[in-house]
Amino acid sequence: MPGENLSRDEARERAALLSVDGYEVSLDVRSAVGEGAGDGAPRTFRSVTTIRFRCNEPGASSFADLIAPSVTALSLNGRDLDPSEVFDGSRIVLEELAAENELVVDAQCAYSRTGEGLHRFVDPEDGEVYLYTQYEPADSRRVFANFEQPDLKAPFRFEVRAPEGWTVWSNGAGERADGVWRFAETKPISTYITCVVAGPYHYVTDSYERTFEDGTRLEIPLGAMCRKGLAPHFDADDVFLVTRQGLDFFHDHFDYPYPFGKYDQAFVPEYNLGAMENPGLVTFREEYIFRGKVTQASYEARANVILHEMAHMWFGDLVTMQWWDDLWLKESFADFMGTYANVGATRFTNAWITFANRRKAWAYRADQLPSTHPVTADIRDLQDAKLNFDGITYAKGASVLKQLVAYVGEDAFLEGARRYFKRNAYGNTRLGDLLSVLEETSGRDMAAWARSWLQTAGVNTLTPQVLLDAEGRVSELAVLQEAPEAHPRLRPHRVAVGLYRRTPAGDLERYARVATDVDGPRTVVAELAGAAAPELVLANDDDLTYCKTRLDTTSLATLRDRLGALTDPLARAQCWSALWNVTRDALLPARDFVELVLRFAGRESEIGVLQMLHAWTNSALVHYAAPEWRATGERLVADGALHELRRAEPGSEHQLAWARFFASVASSEADLGLLRELLEGTTKIDGLEVDQELRWAFLEPLAAHGAADEAVLAAELARDDTASGKRHQVRCLAARPSAAVKAQAWAQVVESQVLSNALVEATIAGFAQPSQRELTAPYAEQYFAVIERVWRERSIQIGMDVVRGLFPAYQDSPGTLAAADGWLEYHREAAPALRRLVLEARDDLARALRGQAHDAASSGQ
Repeated sequence: MPGENLSRDEARERAALLSVDGYEVSLDVRSAVGEGAGDGAPRTFRSVTTIRFRCNEPGASSFADLIAPSVTALSLNGRDLDPSEVFDGSRIVLEELAAENELVVDAQCAYSRTGEGLHRFVDPEDGEVYLYTQYEPADSRRVFANFEQPDLKAPFRFEVRAPEGWTVWSNGAGERADGVWRFAETKPISTYITCVVAGPYHYVTDSYERTFEDGTRLEIPLGAMCRKGLAPHFDADDVFLVTRQGLDFFHDHFDYPYPFGKYDQAFVPEYNLGAMENPGLVTFREEYIFRGKVTQASYEARANVILHEMAHMWFGDLVTMQWWDDLWLKESFADFMGTYANVGATRFTNAWITFANRRKAWAYRADQLPSTHPVTADIRDLQDAKLNFDGITYAKGASVLKQLVAYVGEDAFLEGARRYFKRNAYGNTRLGDLLSVLEETSGRDMAAWARSWLQTAGVNTLTPQVLLDAEGRVSELAVLQEAPEAHPRLRPHRVAVGLYRRTPAGDLERYARVATDVDGPRTVVAELAGAAAPELVLANDDDLTYCKTRLDTTSLATLRDRLGALTDPLARAQCWSALWNVTRDALLPARDFVELVLRFAGRESEIGVLQMLHAWTNSALVHYAAPEWRATGERLVADGALHELRRAEPGSEHQLAWARFFASVASSEADLGLLRELLEGTTKIDGLEVDQELRWAFLEPLAAHGAADEAVLAAELARDDTASGKRHQVRCLAARPSAAVKAQAWAQVVESQVLSNALVEATIAGFAQPSQRELTAPYAEQYFAVIERVWRERSIQIGMDVVRGLFPAYQDSPGTLAAADGWLEYHREAAPALRRLVLEARDDLARALRGQAHDAASSGQ
């Protein structure tokens, strides 16, 4: 049988054959506490599922999905089936189906340590056990038998037997009676958004009330939870504030009341995603509870995620894509609506700046990889689906929707959404269902727009071309559009073109702006003829479209001289983004980008932009700078970061950002000595509070450079003996510059399955240190020898973590590139998803080598 990797064709065939009327799922998780099997067997729980479903062709055969160590009993329409004959570990064969059917499956399912299915976490701080589920795209079959595809929706009833003293939550409201937690039946929903959370969680409640214009009153119970150990840090009031603001915003704009009753939000340990939109019970990674001081960028990011998941209640949960090709119908919309609501409903009114600078960088990178794909993708199977939770589906899709709003108008867009919800509530849709309502509300040809923006891949480049007359005024301003050779489609862009020049006070400000449609290779912006000569031209001012923007010669010279004088924060963020893109494209030497950061980043007001600049600068040094200049660049950056740290306002978030950046680039004996003194308290920087999270940030570079040994890290863990502290310690331990340490870390990740997903992630992060290229060089050959086996033996999530995280990116030589090419050549039959991961990493390496060559050439090296 085909096994775990369900194909699109199989799903279509099953959906045409079956309709599901309802599920009853009974779980017994009392085995989560106490001793396990003790013989190496997985710890299991009992799962009993009853599925009522119809078959359009009586007598036909199909299958149900279940990934479980064993099945105790099976019956179909009262007829007992032999599990050894019909269950192969991932599928249950169903033959001779009736018009109406009842399947009962009694199974022993395994608790997860990878964040897939029902994850079991033991808190090292107090020994408490916490459970939660995570299913996207297809892991509910690890917890109960089902038809695991998004278009076979059904109502669900859950009941759970749990240890005494625990509380259990699910999608519907629940209560405990006779030792069993029973939950209200859900609306028809897809399997992947069902959810169970169980354990001694710290739980806080609130409420939301809304009276609509027709007098209808809506009351939504709100809840938020985390581990008991995190309760002292849990700012639930702020979570509830953003939640209520979001519910008001979406009710105002969607004209469809929240349909799923209660609204719980669980912050859970070792989560392998950012968050998941389970209706009535949203789950988040617990890192969104901040144990130490963070910048406002972190609070903005959390608010964005809360609103992203809330948007899914309509885009994804109420109306769901038919198959994963149209994953964008939920993720692109939620990504766009998260920022749209953040700006419109919360204190984070500059969230579009973060989107332009940070979120789009993810999209630009993904769209230039050889694996790029249209927003509406070709998803052949579940492995494809797992990899398509990427920068195209999220950030490019959201950027395209922002362009769509500019194209059809905000009112037409929102009215289209309202009609879409009402027509397709509790159903499944494809691209055409959305386009039809948008055509109605806008009067525009949406099919042509979709062909350009949703059904083709690649990112266009827009470059201004300015011609001046004899008097120094604009005689003609045009926007040139290019497309990459591999994806030569030129698109229609609704843009604003902005002209900037110095004011008498020396600021760089916009003095002219024209909204226009760019179509074809060259578009003349006639309205700007006669304008005074600009010092800076932005071809995508206000960030309305999705494109890379280039700078003409005059604009680049202006930014080299006066970037810090640009007063508009969104324009400044776009300029930084343009500069980073030309660095990645080997058009601007990495050292020039670093110099610009050192000159102007200290004047950056937007904390999210500043932190993005820090990340880009690290990448410029590690990947794109010529190896011969790298040490010089690291010294310049460390000195510059320390200078900005000392001059930042005491206690400010900018001071904190510079402190973290300084730690990330510290390598000299003096810099490491300062970090050690800050940890010991023998040196202080006015206003800088070295809290526990900052202590770990300082310890990692000390460990990586051999200045903090195992005893030091053990002492720090004793100081912070928590789950978070353990993850930090594991990362620092693996970062130490020792061949034995690297061998142990490699074995723990590649040869063993003992570590949880969170500790696998931490070990990989510690293992791969840019300052230890020689130490990790022997593992490049081993990597290509083991990845196919790892992919075959491990879950998709862990396989992705290992293949991405251990790729020898720091062995940045033509030899490593040749090794990657050789693997791809001789493993043409490897799993397509695995090949995609290697191909992407190979492309990043090739881009880095091109950048290094350009950086070297810029100085004659």
